[in-house]
Amino acid sequence: MRKIAPSILAADFSNLSQQIRYVEIGGADIIHCDIMDGKFVPNITFGPVVVKAVRKATKLPIDVHLMIKDPDNFIEDFVNAGANYISVHQEEVVHLNRTIVKIKDLGAKAGVVLNPSTPVSTLTEVLEFVDFVLIMSVNPGFGGQKFIESTLNKVSQLAKMREEMNLSFEIELDGGVTSKNIQKIAAAGCDIFVAGSSIFGQDNISAATTELKNLVS
Repeated sequence: MRKIAPSILAADFSNLSQQIRYVEIGGADIIHCDIMDGKFVPNITFGPVVVKAVRKATKLPIDVHLMIKDPDNFIEDFVNAGANYISVHQEEVVHLNRTIVKIKDLGAKAGVVLNPSTPVSTLTEVLEFVDFVLIMSVNPGFGGQKFIESTLNKVSQLAKMREEMNLSFEIELDGGVTSKNIQKIAAAGCDIFVAGSSIFGQDNISAATTELKNLVS
């Protein structure tokens, strides 16, 4: 089943619980949290305290995307805050297999993220261990960026590798997802669609969530 994961990076933090309620009404499957530290990416967002607040506001799974330096030092904090999915960047983690095992041992689903310029082939040796792979379709660090079309090829490559290796990890995509391109992203093999501005930037957040969900159902 394909899943919609609204990214609260684009939400109104002055009334976050209500914003989350809107996407729940619209049929969201996962709440996506972008964690940035101003070092791995040129922006700072929030940490475990906000994730803990999100946990109190929803029963939906929480997907924490760690765009930070030395993510191993913070994984346990985010799991304790309520994260169900945790993903780390292939570009940052030195001992990737060990990090994946750590995430899973703590009880969360483990994912690996690839920036737009990082080849899918760099994950060959860890695909059998991951629960999901997140393909960035914009350069990480800011919301509202334009979708990078070439990343569709990476989704297709990953879907082919999954089939050939007889694996069951999910493919997630984050960046520039809209009602105009979500169906071709699905056709490439994507399972989880992260959407920020195209949901929280709309007048009717619930309706925007439902529209995206219906387009890939």
